[in-house]
Amino acid sequence: MSSYLSNLMQQIEALNAGQILAQIFIAMVLGFVIYLSYYLAHAGTVYSRKFNVSLVVLTLLTTIVMTAIGNNVALSLGMVGALSIVRFRTAIKDSRDTVYIFWAIVTGLSCGVGDYMTAGLGAAGVFLVLLLLGRIKNENRMLLIVRGARSTEERIMSVITHYFEGRLDLRVKNTTRDTIELIYEIPRKTYEKNLQKMSGIDEELYQIEHVQYVNIVAQDDDISS
Repeated sequence: MSSYLSNLMQQIEALNAGQILAQIFIAMVLGFVIYLSYYLAHAGTVYSRKFNVSLVVLTLLTTIVMTAIGNNVALSLGMVGALSIVRFRTAIKDSRDTVYIFWAIVTGLSCGVGDYMTAGLGAAGVFLVLLLLGRIKNENRMLLIVRGARSTEERIMSVITHYFEGRLDLRVKNTTRDTIELIYEIPRKTYEKNLQKMSGIDEELYQIEHVQYVNIVAQDDDISS
């Protein structure tokens, strides 16, 4: 036990304070590059500032862990065992978030072992790729949901088809003995074209007897159907 502690102390002393501060500082700089990339790529979409700050902190923590582990195999195995106990249950709302988490970890690993060239060039390359290809607008599906008496099915479908000139698709049809529920998917271009008069469809449908409700819902494209 004493020999293990002695080896560990010698390994820690091998890195002076200047080297440790340099690793942390460079990790912080690259962490802000990741922060900026996430901010630009998610502009106009669902942007989470808390998640973005977490990316910077994750980069620093990974660097600190790698600095502490160094080349000590026993310590690295113990760290892996400790981390395996932690269970992360944070839901990933956007598939791109996984890319940013992995980017932060890889950057932290590179800085932790002192490979600044790989960390810097890699960050620059990933930043350019995400800047060019990552700024994707969420194309949420617009759904029109109408519920009414089953006897009014043909009238409801006729009004909707005429109003949108047939440019929408019937996705779901739920029925009971007395009621019917129709769910239409409105294409984005059709929705934007009719945005100014969307309230008119409500009035037309409510003029039909026994129509219970008319809902227009934006469904996130990252939610699987």
